[in-house]
Amino acid sequence: MNNHYQTIILGGGVSGLSFARTLQKLDPGHDFAVIEQSSRPGGAVGTHQENGFIVELGPHGFLDNCPESQQLLKDIGLDHKCVKAPLSKFVRYVYLNGKLNLIPQTPRKILMAPLISWPDKLRILGDLCKPPLQGEPTVAKWVDYRFGPALLPYLDAVFTGTYAGDFNRLTIDSVMPGVRSLEKEYGSVLKGLLARMKAARKEGKVNNRQGLPAMTSFGDGMHTLVTTMSSSLSQGENLFVNSEVTSIDRTSDGWSVTTATRSVSTTNLVLCLPINSTLELLAPLDPELPLKSVPQTWITTVAFGFTDDVVIPPGFGFLTPEQENRFLLGTLFSSNMFPDRTPKGHVLIETLVGGRRHPERLALDDKTLTQKALSDVSDILGITKLPVYSRVLRPTSGIPQLEQNYPQLLHWRDEFTRKNPGLFICGFGWGGIGLNDMIKTSVRLAGELADGCARKMDAEIKKIYF
Repeated sequence: MNNHYQTIILGGGVSGLSFARTLQKLDPGHDFAVIEQSSRPGGAVGTHQENGFIVELGPHGFLDNCPESQQLLKDIGLDHKCVKAPLSKFVRYVYLNGKLNLIPQTPRKILMAPLISWPDKLRILGDLCKPPLQGEPTVAKWVDYRFGPALLPYLDAVFTGTYAGDFNRLTIDSVMPGVRSLEKEYGSVLKGLLARMKAARKEGKVNNRQGLPAMTSFGDGMHTLVTTMSSSLSQGENLFVNSEVTSIDRTSDGWSVTTATRSVSTTNLVLCLPINSTLELLAPLDPELPLKSVPQTWITTVAFGFTDDVVIPPGFGFLTPEQENRFLLGTLFSSNMFPDRTPKGHVLIETLVGGRRHPERLALDDKTLTQKALSDVSDILGITKLPVYSRVLRPTSGIPQLEQNYPQLLHWRDEFTRKNPGLFICGFGWGGIGLNDMIKTSVRLAGELADGCARKMDAEIKKIYF
């Protein structure tokens, strides 16, 4: 390791690797180093392969609707190696009232589907005459206020599937700031959406993308992404693993980074770490830090392989709202989405346990977890045979929960980096938890560093997919 670099990137997960790759592209001669605490780059992304079954340790994929992610795939040569499961062809379910309910993804089909009563559907139009809800309401409180209680079980499923969270704790300003801004600007979400659509048509900015996005992965699993992203880095030259950073400090001309073995200096410091790791390093530098940490939750995957005479419903899988009192948060029909994840003649499902509401379930031993998960999924799907394969995969990374005061933390980050030129902050939990969120932010910040010009990013109006 050199004594000085133009840029040091802390964290070799998706954010750090995206930042490094973009920097290499925009400024090939840039002298940088990636410092990673663990023994390998990749962060939360990882894949477990055993007996012909391929199971994800972290995220199972990402949607192909983010231009920054799609460009990155082209840059690293993976754009033609993707395996895709289009949302338009794969149905999704919410387990509600003791049965699987198929969820359409287009507004017209959702409107016509018998998911809620017609009076409850008309209640959704109440959004047009409801003033903005003040304060920092939870997702549950906000949805109930704007659209009525009938939607709550379905939104519970959405945020269980996305954050493994509790929508009675997640705040709408934190998880959907774009939608919240519509409410505040136009007095109604529906009015805001109509106004934005009208303005886009007037300016000729109509999105020509046809259809729904697709869930994207790779034949050998998601580890292909981080392995390929890190292939341009050389260990001992610009990638250093097993290097825990113990402190960072401001200097007269940049930053110093101290690891367990040495201290190095840098002009630019990029924190591509999980949000709580970043806060821990920055806390000594600012006594006005609004939060010392954000809540985290964990989920465990219990995978089951069956012979293919066990019939799995078509589609992606199902989610279970809390009111159903089930052991599982949900189940992915993995071999439906990506058929090459099993030996020939088999099917694979991955059940998810734990989350913000039930951390105590993660303390169960593997045998008990397997028994309870199998009992639950067999009852829901009507499976009568025993699996030929099972595996409990426990988490290595927690999922940040974007709850009370999170928007204030983002505001603090923006102000802190403005006051400290050469400091860039992104990573897991900063502005979102999805792979697309992390790649999009990292690419933008790497561009800012390379050309020295700030690039504004407005709050995105995210669509909801089950």
